[in-house]
Amino acid sequence: MTLPKNTQEIQNDWNHRLHLAQEMLPLISRLHREHNVVTSIFGRLLVNCTDVDIIKSHRYARRVVEKELPLEQTLPVLQELVDMDLGTASIDIGSLASRYNKDDEGLSLREYLERELKDVVGTSAQLEPKDVVLYGFGRIGRLLARILVAREATYGGARLRAVVVRSKGEGDLIKRASLLRRDSVHGAFDGTITTDLENNIIWANGTPIQVIYANSPAEIDYTEYGINDAIVVDNTGVWRDRKGLEQHLESKGVSRVLLTAPGKGDIKNIVYGINHQTINDDDRILSAASCTTNGITPVLKVINDRYGVQHGHVETVHSFTNDQNLIDNFHKGERRGRAAGLNMVLTVTGAAKAVSKALPEFEGKLTGNAIRVPTPDVSMAVLNLSLDKEVDADEVNNYLRRVSLHSTLRQQIDFIKSPEVVSTDFVGTTHAGIVDGLATIASGNHLVLYVWYDNEFGYSNQVIRIVEEIAGVRPRVLPQRVEAVEL
Repeated sequence: MTLPKNTQEIQNDWNHRLHLAQEMLPLISRLHREHNVVTSIFGRLLVNCTDVDIIKSHRYARRVVEKELPLEQTLPVLQELVDMDLGTASIDIGSLASRYNKDDEGLSLREYLERELKDVVGTSAQLEPKDVVLYGFGRIGRLLARILVAREATYGGARLRAVVVRSKGEGDLIKRASLLRRDSVHGAFDGTITTDLENNIIWANGTPIQVIYANSPAEIDYTEYGINDAIVVDNTGVWRDRKGLEQHLESKGVSRVLLTAPGKGDIKNIVYGINHQTINDDDRILSAASCTTNGITPVLKVINDRYGVQHGHVETVHSFTNDQNLIDNFHKGERRGRAAGLNMVLTVTGAAKAVSKALPEFEGKLTGNAIRVPTPDVSMAVLNLSLDKEVDADEVNNYLRRVSLHSTLRQQIDFIKSPEVVSTDFVGTTHAGIVDGLATIASGNHLVLYVWYDNEFGYSNQVIRIVEEIAGVRPRVLPQRVEAVEL
């Protein structure tokens, strides 16, 4: 049987791209192994990837440059990078290749790369490891563990040393290892999990995670486990004020504490990308705010910068959490005693008020409520805003799309405009929030935006960015030169 000419051409083109992608695989591996450099295509990491993953990443470039990125453009970039003296970095070869081919300014490819990557050329020293302890090992704790293990293998730097939990009796370690290995929402752990019952250690891809059983921070001397100057990430939510969290600082071997919930009182609530620059050496206790605050604050900032926000209301449609009852039973919180899997539960959210802790200009401007719904993960925030000027939906969408691709908030804000996406499509996103462009409504000076966010994994990635920042091991994201986005 003879295939139609166009079919044969398509197959030949696919085979050609597959060949180029297979040439790229060993170069990507060499960059990581020899230079501690991780590559990406417009934000899509090329880590543990296949040849098909590389092709898909180049196709994704249509969202950025409105056409598929040819592998013929990125392969020469990789070939040059492996011969350069580079230090630890995350390098977007898609951005580098497309800009060079758009305007090379008379430079050779090597000259262009040396200019764009000058901050890491000749800086081949590895990041100094920093010890991290997870206090609590629930939904967020286990996701933080997954991310830390993966990023240690990718960059080094932040090093997970231990988790602290209360013993649940015989078989506790086996059960906790199993929960790390398998997750009903996020799937299987990418690698291997084994246990050392004699020493209470969970081994995750070669990383030993010491499991410490304790009922309070006062019981723990981390130095006995070789842990020093550690960052403790408290994801229990038991203590949210300075007095409670200071207990961690009384444990030997601890230098800083990060809370994965909104902090009370004078504790700084940090939304990475928005106010992480305010962290100083004296801040020994910090908060990573909430998942909703992280999801909406970056979007609110860029809208306020361009259009001015007079006031607004935030309605979150939030997946149920472990705090709710599975079946009707007593609960100290209003309405949360009703069955989470059967009901939409109207409740309160502090996210609207918490935005002002990261963006003081929003003080008194936002109200908010929350509706808990019977889904296990991925939530949505509806931002109903009154602005200083009249707006057009298409112009707002175009602006937010450019922000998501070219601004310094491109790791926090994503943008999508598809008539078929639903909540499960956003499970595992690393962004803090994703604007749904098809749902944008504009009328006069009124704007309604719909923002998806993975309230577990997206938030956990924001937490890790803060951990790396305060540990001094945040890898450089290059190229730093981004296209101007008028704010």
